[in-house]
Amino acid sequence: MNSQLIEWLNQKYGYEISEEYYKHIDIWLNWWRGYYQPFHRYHFSNGEMIIERDLYTLKMGKKICEDWASVLLNSKTHIKISDDKTNLFVQGTRETMGVLGANSFWTKGNRLIEKAFATGTGAVTIHVSKVKLQEDGEKLSVQTSPDAEIQLNYLSAEFIIPLSVDNDRITEAAFASETVSKGKKHLLLEVHRLNENGHYVIENYRFLAENDKLTEVPLADTMISKFDTGAAVPWFSIVMPNIENNVEDTNGLGLSIIHGAIDALKAVDMCFNNFCSDIYLGQKKVFMEKKLVKIDDDGTPIAPDDVNQQLFTFIDFPLDSADTKKFIMEFNPALRVDENTKAVQSALDYLSFKCGLGNKHYQFNSGTVVTATQYTGDQQDLIQNADKHYAVVEQFLISLVRSIIHIGKHLMGADVAENADVEIDFDRSVIIDDTAERLQDMQEVRDGLMAKWEYRVKYYGETESKAKSKIAEIEGNQSDDELMGFGDA
Repeated sequence: MNSQLIEWLNQKYGYEISEEYYKHIDIWLNWWRGYYQPFHRYHFSNGEMIIERDLYTLKMGKKICEDWASVLLNSKTHIKISDDKTNLFVQGTRETMGVLGANSFWTKGNRLIEKAFATGTGAVTIHVSKVKLQEDGEKLSVQTSPDAEIQLNYLSAEFIIPLSVDNDRITEAAFASETVSKGKKHLLLEVHRLNENGHYVIENYRFLAENDKLTEVPLADTMISKFDTGAAVPWFSIVMPNIENNVEDTNGLGLSIIHGAIDALKAVDMCFNNFCSDIYLGQKKVFMEKKLVKIDDDGTPIAPDDVNQQLFTFIDFPLDSADTKKFIMEFNPALRVDENTKAVQSALDYLSFKCGLGNKHYQFNSGTVVTATQYTGDQQDLIQNADKHYAVVEQFLISLVRSIIHIGKHLMGADVAENADVEIDFDRSVIIDDTAERLQDMQEVRDGLMAKWEYRVKYYGETESKAKSKIAEIEGNQSDDELMGFGDA
């Protein structure tokens, strides 16, 4: 559908957007799904005919992206907002859901990071429902409404069409999303553009998708055709892997984490295919002289144990007096388990190295015990690359929160502070030894190298002001260990 949407946008707005980059995205999506037909479907000859079959696959493209998503955004990632009312609006509490909770952000956000690392780009677009409309000539504007609700839409690169890019930052874009109503598939297109005042104007269009063809149809009654947001704050937030894109004609989109590892993915599947093929072809066979078996009524030989029908093969042995062959012969093909295991492991090492996870991320040696120091040393590549990607995920989250706060204040009349500090505290325990680091930080507090409030901010997810207030409240009647969350108190 991308080619048709791009053609429609080019005609509608006089753009010259290229569709070439989406061919790369299609390839990455196929590897993420675990089946790229030009590679996984192959032909071979058995000497008499050409046979087709599929390669066995470990589907590691998806596993790589899942693991990066688990590292970068999970339920232990904390968004810290200095103003309590603003934090309540954005995140809510255990009893009341804020905007993020109402939109299942920690679940869908993790999936978005996975798809963003698979396709090169991900986006969250913001919609506002139950709003009051006001006609202003031919334009519709939105009035403040306490009944309004903020909805988040999660999209990967195949649904994102950049319109303008400034210094590698997408400033204007079109976003497509699929909906199904009573069996009919529709495509919604929202176009975010800047007007002459530097304000974002959002235009919505709807298409009926039938037989690989798009037909523009009227919007639903609840949808707004066009409105001026009245500010330069975007109603979308973009995230992509923090790696330089070496593909031409990117349109501003990012590069998949598996782009440079396609050959490594092929190696993994070839090794795994050989492993599975050897197991499949290595079934034990027993050859028996037909005269030793029972024959049923229609002349078919019956194996001694009909549970093992596939085990026995009946042949005619030469039985002249000079023959020394046995009446029963076994054939036990070599399975080459050790050789295949080493081959698969080597391919996985190359793959994890190429995807930035380090060359020992996938190890099937559960019987080996390593120390925390050794583990941390082995994880250095992952730690360094994770720190690099944290930077873009942090920008993505802060941008999204800032947009939510702005919309809440100006369209919903929410009691929020636009100038509230927003910080992101990532969960690094998945890549480092959290216990060892915590003990080290405790010692630094005792040695005066780290403030007590810094410790509480780091391990309790508190803001600086809340941590200092808590310490001031309990200091004087508790030990340092208790101040830091240890001890009986």
